[in-house]
Amino acid sequence: MEENLNTFIEHYRNLVDKEIKQQLEKLHISENLKKSMQYSMYAGGKRLRPVLLMASYETYGNNHSKALPVAAALEMIHTYSLVHDDLPAMDDDDTRRGMPTNHKAFGEATAILAGDALLTYSFEIISESIQLSAEEKAKIMAMLAKTSGPSGMVGGQFLDMEAENQRITLEQLETIHTLKTGELLRFAVYAGAFLGNASEEQLKQLEQYAYYLGLIFQVQDDILDVTGDADKIGKPVGSDETNAKSTYPKLLGLEGAIKKKEEYTALAKEALQKADAGNSYLMALTDYFAQRDH
Repeated sequence: MEENLNTFIEHYRNLVDKEIKQQLEKLHISENLKKSMQYSMYAGGKRLRPVLLMASYETYGNNHSKALPVAAALEMIHTYSLVHDDLPAMDDDDTRRGMPTNHKAFGEATAILAGDALLTYSFEIISESIQLSAEEKAKIMAMLAKTSGPSGMVGGQFLDMEAENQRITLEQLETIHTLKTGELLRFAVYAGAFLGNASEEQLKQLEQYAYYLGLIFQVQDDILDVTGDADKIGKPVGSDETNAKSTYPKLLGLEGAIKKKEEYTALAKEALQKADAGNSYLMALTDYFAQRDH
């Protein structure tokens, strides 16, 4: 399955990259703004969120072109959040994916506007998709707005900043990461299955799966910040400690963090079985998320 999974990931990563390129190239806007947007979008991201969305869609649907614009829009929102995360007012990072961060390459003002542009353009892409019904567009855009906004990712980012230099509980840490990281992953899983016509019961179980997947993703991120290879991660190891971030290893120790990740993984797989997705690429992606090295 590992070889098949790698082929699956590469296949959809290429399709998503192609979709993103087409969507950005058709923009008739200031050349510098466009270059700044393209710079971060073409910087070699793993495309895990759109690949997850496509895996979820493929579990229940059979026309992948229907879901591709939504997958591209999701990746634009994820990338905008990274552009803003890297700014001096937030994480103040100089490199991202092994390259200078957007504000280092284009200046802070352009980076802020490029992030804003990616965020808003993502909704335009969904609204103009000819393969989605009006009802599907309304549902997808409402969910994407909620999962990426103050009740989701942005809210989690704010709580994360508030937690710097603070001693917080495991429950508080889970809340931060469920919002900051988990909500976009939840959208990927839910939107893909919804567009693929999964049943209400299957969608309910997939939401449970996505909750644990978000926590798995963040625990592994925290572990990699301690044990990872800076060249593979694309940013300095130890940046969480430098920025006084609250992390699983800091709270539970490295071994405790690994054990907690294993617990989350078991619960995620249990939910997948209940969603009739036990033999899907979602199952293989769960281990992929838990064991990734960058």
